Amino acid sequence: MNCIRTIVAAGLVAASTSAFAADITGAGATFPFPIYSKWADAYKKETGNGLNYQSIGSGAGIKQIQAKTVTFGATDAPLKHETLEKDGLVQWPMVMGAIVPVVNLEGIKPGELVLSGEVLGDIYLGKVKKWDDAAIAKLNPKLKLPSDAITVVRRSDGSGTTFNFTDYLSKSNAEWKAKVGSGTAVEWPTGVGAKGNEGVAGNIGQTKNAIGYVEYAYAKQNKLTYAAMVNKAGKTVQPTIAAFQAAASNADWSKAPGYYVILTDQPGEASWPITAATFILMHKDATDKAASQEAIKFFKWSFEKGGKMAEELDYIPMPESVVKLIEKTWSSEIKS
Repeated sequence: MNCIRTIVAAGLVAASTSAFAADITGAGATFPFPIYSKWADAYKKETGNGLNYQSIGSGAGIKQIQAKTVTFGATDAPLKHETLEKDGLVQWPMVMGAIVPVVNLEGIKPGELVLSGEVLGDIYLGKVKKWDDAAIAKLNPKLKLPSDAITVVRRSDGSGTTFNFTDYLSKSNAEWKAKVGSGTAVEWPTGVGAKGNEGVAGNIGQTKNAIGYVEYAYAKQNKLTYAAMVNKAGKTVQPTIAAFQAAASNADWSKAPGYYVILTDQPGEASWPITAATFILMHKDATDKAASQEAIKFFKWSFEKGGKMAEELDYIPMPESVVKLIEKTWSSEIKS
C-alpha cells in the first residue's frame, strides 16, 4: 500500500494547505483518487489554489453532494436523469479508466492468469472455490495452479468500482445477474470486505491465494498481479491504455441524458471488458457560488492541462469533443 498512499498523501497535502483559500471541497470515488491527487498537486503549484478531496467511495460522495456538505461529489456509478433533476444536480464524466481483477498467487506474474466474466462471476458466487478448478484450468492450460482455496476480497462500502464490476458480471454471467445483480452495494454471496480501492489493494497484497478487483492505477502502483481477461469478442486482452481506449471509443456521450454511459463489456477485439468513466456531480444552483465557480476553474484546468498526467497513471482523458459538450453544460446549467 505504501506506493499508492504516497500519491494520495501528495494530493491531500496540496488540498489541505489551500482548502481555506479556494474553499473547494469534494468527496466520493476512490477509483479516480490517484489522478485527482496528482491534478490537485499540480494545480496548487501553478495557481496557489487547491482542493480538499475525501476518497470515501461513490455512495458516500453522492450522499454528501445531495446533502450540500461539499462543493462537488464524485462517483463511478452515474446517476440517472430523473435523480439528477430531482436533486437539482448536473453530472459529467471527468476521466476514464479500468477495473482489473488482481490476485496473490505464488509464481504467477502480472497478465499470466487468464479469466473470463463467466468464471469471475462463478468465483464471486462461491461456486469456483479452488484455484485449480477445471473452469480456471481450462483458460490456463500452461499454468501450474495451486489446489488452495480462493480467498475472495470485495468492497465493504458503497462503491462505483463495485457498480461497474457487478454490472460486468451481470452482463457475462447469467446466474450472477439473476441472484445478485449490479449496484454500488450488493448482497455478496461470499468474500471478505475491504474499504475503498486502497483497502482491497492492501488486502490482496497481504493475503496469499486472494482475488479482488481494483482500478488499474492501484494495481500498478502497488505492484499487484493483475489478470488478463477474455472480452466480449472472445479475445484474451491485457489491461493496457490501448485496450481501455478501444472500449471507451464506443461511447456516444452526446445522446446520453446526464452523460449516463456505462462502458463495461463493450464490443471490439481489442476492448478491455471492465472499462469505466468516473463522474462529477455539482448543484445547478449552489449555496456557495464562489466555491462552485472555483471548482469549475479546477475542472477546466484539469481538462486542458491534465491529460498527460492522466495517461501517466493509465487513465484515459476525455476526448476534446466531449470536453466542449461539458463546457456548454457548465454554461447552460450551473448558475454563477
